[in-house]
Amino acid sequence: MENPQGQSRNKKKRLTQDQVRQLEKCFTLNNKLEPDLKLQLSNTLGLPQRQVAVWFQNKRARSKTQSLELQYRNLQSKLEAVLSDKAKLEHKVQFLQDELKRSRNQLALFTHQDSPLDNSNLGSCEEGHDDQVVVFDELYDCFVTSGHGSSSNSWM
Repeated sequence: MENPQGQSRNKKKRLTQDQVRQLEKCFTLNNKLEPDLKLQLSNTLGLPQRQVAVWFQNKRARSKTQSLELQYRNLQSKLEAVLSDKAKLEHKVQFLQDELKRSRNQLALFTHQDSPLDNSNLGSCEEGHDDQVVVFDELYDCFVTSGHGSSSNSWM
């Protein structure tokens, strides 16, 4: 039950390389097809106007897809860079927290305390704590000059 109309509909006319080149050139200049340009291209290339219009529609869709894929790849690479930076920063934070904990423990040992200092004991400059500030300054000087202090680049 084949009909002659069905056979002609299924048969597509392929474009030549020259036709594709001319269509691509027109597309780069203007990706929207005006009626006058469609008629001119149809006559110049020997194609039906509908085929020229469909080619432009398909080309716009392919261009949009390619553009989205490129944007996705760019965003993906930026995301990977940010995640890498985040991991490095988390490592630095952990290193600094460990170093702070060690320093607090050493400070507690040097000041003859039985337990490590908590945050409330550090940085307190209220009246009556002047002797702790002096001890801390002396301890810090001793710690830095004896080589126990870490260099600022050791966590990088």
